[in-house]
Amino acid sequence: MPAPLRFIASTPTLPKEADAVIIGGGIIGTFTAYYMAKRGLKVALVEKGVIAGEQSSRNWGWCRQQNRDERELQLATKALDLWQAFGEESSENTGFRRCGLFYVSNLDEELEPWARWGEYARSIGVRTRMLTSEEATEHAAFTGQRWRGGVHSSDDGIADPGRAVPAVARALMALGGTVHQACAARGIETSGGAVSAVITERGTIRTRQVIHAGGAWASSFFNQLGIRFPQATVRQTILAMGTGPLTLPDAFYSDSMSITRRGEGAHTLAISGRAKVDPTPQFVRFNREFIPMFRKRWKKTSPGGLHALRAGHETLSKWRLDRPTPMEAMRILDPVADPKTVRLTLDRAGKLIPALASVPMVASWAGFVDSTPDGVPVISEIAEVPGLILAAGFSGHGFGIGPGAGHLVADIATGHEPIVDPRPYRLSRFSGGEKIDVSEF
Repeated sequence: MPAPLRFIASTPTLPKEADAVIIGGGIIGTFTAYYMAKRGLKVALVEKGVIAGEQSSRNWGWCRQQNRDERELQLATKALDLWQAFGEESSENTGFRRCGLFYVSNLDEELEPWARWGEYARSIGVRTRMLTSEEATEHAAFTGQRWRGGVHSSDDGIADPGRAVPAVARALMALGGTVHQACAARGIETSGGAVSAVITERGTIRTRQVIHAGGAWASSFFNQLGIRFPQATVRQTILAMGTGPLTLPDAFYSDSMSITRRGEGAHTLAISGRAKVDPTPQFVRFNREFIPMFRKRWKKTSPGGLHALRAGHETLSKWRLDRPTPMEAMRILDPVADPKTVRLTLDRAGKLIPALASVPMVASWAGFVDSTPDGVPVISEIAEVPGLILAAGFSGHGFGIGPGAGHLVADIATGHEPIVDPRPYRLSRFSGGEKIDVSEF
């Protein structure tokens, strides 16, 4: 089933022209459109399905600095401030709050990397500290277990994946931007090699600036343009439980499972890293680039099935712009939750937090997480097509850093001073013979 999501109404009429067209109505595309509209640009946001219908509503909801890769950490810090500022300036409720995140563990192979990361993070001003056994056990008293140690990041927090992106889309429309759902972008027209229009199923929008933030669909879309973007998706499962009367933390991690408050009276539960890898033509095409990542994380993945192949988002086929595309055949990627993972999560929940053994599961869902070979997103101008920017491959981190990423894309698109150094996110790092440095977290 789909994850819980608040729906919004679309703008009735597709514009004939815009200063910028953003393709993809997830967290990245919507925040990008919002920040560009704030700068006075005429912005059109097109989405083949519904706003936040895919991974942007199916994630944990964590907005964290803790354990971020060094290349993402500054962006994550900026994003936290932007999450807070957005709520204040728009009066929209994304569910964001700095509740703090804490992790506990009995495993040295987890505690030692956390400690190393903390030393670096504190050196650049991030507030994080290791927990002693006594402190970790006290923080996780609801488990009734003793823990060897943990880590706490007091400035981090969560937002509600079911309401956040729709809230940003409403704020975008309040600024004069337009939002078009059930409106797939089939391709891009160029003039003199540069962007001149976006062809959608509902008509053409003339523009000189396009940002593609299409998540799991990005690589197949760019393949139509002859641009190589190494990307693969993994399929992950989450479930929700009605935890109304229980006193549980807003966000908690252990190697057994994670738990996150989702709205009122419910928590989502997930097992970190328990991902399914579905073979597809695209996966085979980019297999060489992903070998370092799979070597490092092979214990956290397992072979999947035909879900991704049937969904069509990793196709290598070329499509015509005057006919329906795979994006119109599959409006929303909505894979079935893996039943084994659901059963294992419920079993672990009852063992870790005995009070959950008698709590009903109210929903379960799955999503495709779009990844790059190094686990760090691509936020990059495309040299081959002036006016085109790619923002995808967020590798499961996109929701939390969404405001920062959207702001950075808007900076690049409008020629403003970038909120952070964009060089770590350039697409060319996968084509210049550079060593692929896989993100540890």
